[in-house]
Amino acid sequence: MESKALLLVVLGIWLQSLTSSHGGVAAASKIMGEKDFTDIESKFALRTPEDTAEDTCHLIPGVAESVAHCHFNHSSKTFVVVHGWTVTGMYESWVPKLVAALYKREPDSNVIVVDWLSRAQQHYPVSAGYTKLVGKDVATFINWMAEEFNYPLDNVHLLGYSLGAHAAGVAGSLTNKKVNRITGLDPAGPNFEYAEAPSRLSPDDADFVDVLHTFTRGSPGRSIGIQKPVGHVDIYPNGGTFQPGCNIGEAIRVIAERGLGDVDQLVKCSHERSIHLFIDSLLNEENPSKAYRCNSKEAFEKGLCLSCRKNRCNNLGYEINKVRAKRSSKMYLKTRSQMPYKVFHYQVKIHFSGTESDTQTNQAFEISLYGTVAESENIPFTLPEISTNKTYSFLIYTEVDIGELLLMKLKWNSDSYFSWSDWWSSPGFAIEKIRVKAGETQKKAIFCSREKVSRLQKGKSSVVFVKCHDRSLNKKSG
Repeated sequence: MESKALLLVVLGIWLQSLTSSHGGVAAASKIMGEKDFTDIESKFALRTPEDTAEDTCHLIPGVAESVAHCHFNHSSKTFVVVHGWTVTGMYESWVPKLVAALYKREPDSNVIVVDWLSRAQQHYPVSAGYTKLVGKDVATFINWMAEEFNYPLDNVHLLGYSLGAHAAGVAGSLTNKKVNRITGLDPAGPNFEYAEAPSRLSPDDADFVDVLHTFTRGSPGRSIGIQKPVGHVDIYPNGGTFQPGCNIGEAIRVIAERGLGDVDQLVKCSHERSIHLFIDSLLNEENPSKAYRCNSKEAFEKGLCLSCRKNRCNNLGYEINKVRAKRSSKMYLKTRSQMPYKVFHYQVKIHFSGTESDTQTNQAFEISLYGTVAESENIPFTLPEISTNKTYSFLIYTEVDIGELLLMKLKWNSDSYFSWSDWWSSPGFAIEKIRVKAGETQKKAIFCSREKVSRLQKGKSSVVFVKCHDRSLNKKSG
């Protein structure tokens, strides 16, 4: 009996010494069978619709009272926003914009912002290495919410930008059950392009993983955004390399209009466009941008991929259809340079006829479309090559919805430099009809020359084509 009492005293003193020493609480809690949350450095702020910019209330793993204190809604879905690398050590200007858009679309939801700023402001390779620890923190938090409150992981949607996308991926791989969805917003490229799946975002990290690639310019591993597909659906707006409105001229114009307040966005313009495209999808739910599955951006530029059969097209952003194939779907679309980003895609096919053999390279044209609702005039496009008696397919797009297409005008522009051969005799081709397919409506139409055959001449006036009846229109569309 005395030996038992002595043993209890010794055990008590040992426990006391453990708890008083550094990290002792953790050791004691492990002995007592409790979970240890002391090594979590990331913070989890539940922001509110009234204050989207400030971290006023934190959910603390292991402290159940904090969840009630922050008025967490247990019956609604939860968005977890994970920021990326930061030079300043502060949140970037997009964070409150995304939070506000999420609450506008889902007013009853919980929007949690993960604060890993202290780790994110190190030298890039150091911060890139920290994504594994941040992902572990997020997974520990999510697992605790599921175990402590029986919160369903089917209600959890992680959104990660740049390095944050990979942290979200690591988190998804470490949760006890899969979260519903991870959206990767231009996941970071350097240190991750050739990384193995467990240390980066991958399709295995959630029930559904969708990815936007907006700044993949450069060689693999050197581009700001990752180039390879890392989700179930990977969308490459404008080819993914660079985004419209992000050139130097545009930067100067914006600085002149708004001052230097938005200069940080201009530096990261294409990279951050991924976030604003997703925000656009939240705010403009009636008109989602459509993306089209394609083997390459070159094929897409030729207009060869505007099919919606067998899940070949999908919505960009929040209203995406959760299509899970064995291989990742690479999808493409064009966008405007500012919100709303949606455009309307058309495949145009023209057969250039002639009695004399002729080949022209890098020729500039303009096409004008007139519809039941509006018109879009003088859309420029360039054909790398045109030859006699060959058919060419190309993609054009309008920034406005013109309705049903009724009439088209085609113009072949003269060269910007003076050419004696063009002055002496203007090259030309005969065109009988133009075939058009509208991506957004999937409608096909044929437009015929008013003169049965029109002669399109370089540097001369436009030729007109009107919608005409053709039996081939009744065939099953592809």
